[in-house]
Amino acid sequence: MVNERVIDMTLEERVMAALQTVKDPEIPSISVVDLGIVYEVRTIGLHVEIDAMPTFSGCPALDIMKRDMTLAVEDIQEVKSVTVTYIRNPIWTTDRVSEKGRLELKEYGIAPPEAHDGNEWRVPCPYCGSVYTTLDNIFGPAACRSILYCKSCKNPFEAMKPVSI
Repeated sequence: MVNERVIDMTLEERVMAALQTVKDPEIPSISVVDLGIVYEVRTIGLHVEIDAMPTFSGCPALDIMKRDMTLAVEDIQEVKSVTVTYIRNPIWTTDRVSEKGRLELKEYGIAPPEAHDGNEWRVPCPYCGSVYTTLDNIFGPAACRSILYCKSCKNPFEAMKPVSI
């Protein structure tokens, strides 16, 4: 039996639902939609165009994400072709991470991006919530993350680097 909700969805809504299943290869708890990478989706007949924003231009996961987005959307029966284009303007900022995405990052052990005044970056520990944390290394396992240390629970953790305009 076909889900009636799926039948009532527009093609664009089904594309967004398919993209919600595509996870960031470096942070498999969060979708490319909740990470704010998907900027715009256009349907032109049976062709789908997706504009995506890289978190950082040199992100090594861009090709994987492009492939995964393409495959997920091609699984929609009426879609005949998909084009994924990385745009450079506007730039991705951490403001684009959804509330759901922020929770998923925290559950994965990565401190979500916090608002900052440009001078001080206060990062609550994703494990205990303490702000008694220190920056251990600005360079984390990916360009978008840093490594911090919580002096309260004694755990090292990663944090999304705040990126704003």
